[in-house]
Parts: sequence; structure tokens; C-alpha cells
Amino acid sequence: MPFDVVFWHWWSLGAILLIVELLVPGMFFIWMGESAFVVGAVVWLFPAMTFEHQVLLFSLLSVLSILVFRRFLRTNPIQTDRPLLNQRAAQYVGRVFTLAEPIVNGRGRIRVDDSTWRVEGADCPAGTRVRVVDAENVILKVSADEPPA
Repeated sequence: MPFDVVFWHWWSLGAILLIVELLVPGMFFIWMGESAFVVGAVVWLFPAMTFEHQVLLFSLLSVLSILVFRRFLRTNPIQTDRPLLNQRAAQYVGRVFTLAEPIVNGRGRIRVDDSTWRVEGADCPAGTRVRVVDAENVILKVSADEPPA
């Protein structure tokens, strides 16, 4: 190797990986950055460590920390006050809308705020009030809304 890898190289790599974590979603690079900082500390304590051993330690720590975090996340899921935040169609389940176009052959459209959504359900004329009962990708499943008794 043309130059020796010393502790601050690993710390620099750790800082770069933490910056990458800010730009990329998934909480993946944070654990690799942490591993780089740990390897830097080990190299600082044991400067005679070979580059091959440093890379092996970095690889093992990265894989181990990612696996431990994924297992922890599986048993302790992140709680949120808005679980449907990124599932726009699922947010409409249970709401009542008026058909913008009739449902013909099981397909039609409703107007939701400033957009229109494809719907599937029993054939109904335009203007019928329908309730969203399910969402499948970008298609809302609807049924005719019964007026309250």
C-alpha cells in the first residue's frame, strides 16, 4: 500500500458516512459510520494493526451493528402519531366522497381535494355519495354510502 492508513483516515470515513446518512434514508450508513469510528479508535490504540485486519474489523462491525439494529427495530417498531403519512390512499378509507364520473363496469372517478382518484365498486351514476372501504395502490375501493337513519 502506498501509504499507511491511520486512525484519522477511519474517523474521516466515519464522518463521510454520517453525512451520507443525512442524504440517504434508511438508517444504514449510520452504523457503518459508527463502525469506522470504532476501527479508528482501535487503530489509535494499536497502530501496528495491518490494513487487512482493519478492513476485516470494519466489515464485521458494520454487518453486526446493522443486523443488531434491524433485530431491535423488528421487536421495537418506531411509534408515530401519523402511521399513514406516506400512504395517501389509505388515509381516505372510511371517508365519503361524491362520484365525479359514474362507475361503469366497476370503474369510475371521484374528486378528492384538488385531484381525481380512480375507484372500483358497484355501478352508480355520477353524483352518488360513496364511502371508501379499501385502498389498493392508487385505486380506491368504494361502496354506495347509506344515509344515516
